[in-house]
Amino acid sequence: MPASNKKFLYLAVILPTAVIAFIIGLYFGGNPTISSEIGNAQATDGQFVTGDQFAPFWKAWSILEQKDVNAASTTVSDRIWGAISGLTASYGDPYTVFFPPQQAKMFEENIAGNFGGVGMEIGVKDGQLVVVAPLKDSPAAKAGVKAGEAIVAINGTSTDQMSSDEAVSLIRGPKGTPVKISFLDPGTTKPIERTIIRDTINIPTLDATARPDGIFVIKLYSFTAQSPDLFRNALRQFVLSGDHKLILDLRGNPGGYLDAAWDMASWFLPAGKVVVTEAFGNHAAPQVYRSKGYNVFNSNLQMYVLVDNGSASAAEILAGALQEQGIAKLIGVKTFGKGSVQELVPITDNTSLKVTIALWLTPNGHNLNHDGLDPDYVVPTTNADVQAGHDPVMDKAVSLLSQQP
Repeated sequence: MPASNKKFLYLAVILPTAVIAFIIGLYFGGNPTISSEIGNAQATDGQFVTGDQFAPFWKAWSILEQKDVNAASTTVSDRIWGAISGLTASYGDPYTVFFPPQQAKMFEENIAGNFGGVGMEIGVKDGQLVVVAPLKDSPAAKAGVKAGEAIVAINGTSTDQMSSDEAVSLIRGPKGTPVKISFLDPGTTKPIERTIIRDTINIPTLDATARPDGIFVIKLYSFTAQSPDLFRNALRQFVLSGDHKLILDLRGNPGGYLDAAWDMASWFLPAGKVVVTEAFGNHAAPQVYRSKGYNVFNSNLQMYVLVDNGSASAAEILAGALQEQGIAKLIGVKTFGKGSVQELVPITDNTSLKVTIALWLTPNGHNLNHDGLDPDYVVPTTNADVQAGHDPVMDKAVSLLSQQP
């Protein structure tokens, strides 16, 4: 995910690296001892972790070593990786994850693109693994997967307490091989198991259409490195069409690069207007991303943005900026609510920590990760609408624009 800002758009806590160094450096053979490094392990409240505070950890370690029947089958490394994983989980952030050696290797392969998959963005919502959005023409979309569906099992393995990264590692695999995934539609109690054949995933970017009724539609599927240029070309088509009514469709858009959203917003906002703020909590001063001032449109522009529960991260950044700066109104249903930044930090040569370091805030200070965006016009789309080929959200936008001169 995430051009010059290659950050994962995912919540903000800084894991003190001294704590990790402390855990890794303490116990290698012999009896557990408290290292002098403990004085460098500082919590986010400014308090230092003391030997007395850490004593329960070593007591538990010793009891397990002496009494657990499986003690001989685990290595010191296994226990250290498990301890770091537990420490990471204590922050309560589903997007902050420790990768032991095997998982770290898989994650590196995943972000390098060396995989086959089913073509859907997944995340964690209210403690449940859910589909953010299936990609256009992907195996998942063709199998009927919908945004908002919960993922309850993968190849028979329950997803209870499973992180999104763990789920991704199970779903991805060689092209042409099947994966069985059990989905649960919101409001239902009986899961649906779908067998989906993995394929090479090509992420679509953009479609542009000049309708005969004088309305121009840009459908944006994702925020890739190529998106800004494609979006600029689409806007050029819009201007050359002579139309002044624009619909930007961000439904099912799981996001991507921050730079793409920042650049796109700059076509509509005067220089200096806030697009989004990256808030680091108490760890650093916030970074404010302001419009680059491309704004080529005047007050004649009439614009609506279509959103749904599959609109996430960079899609929410762009939609939130256009809504709060008075450029466009939103139509659809509440967005996903995925507004945080993640950074991959190496811990050892073969392990790493994906840690959330910042939150995205809209121009008015709304925390995107906390609650998503509320549309100005709430228009749901039912399963019956989908089956009948109806699009009430698009129809609402067309109706509103048709009433305007």
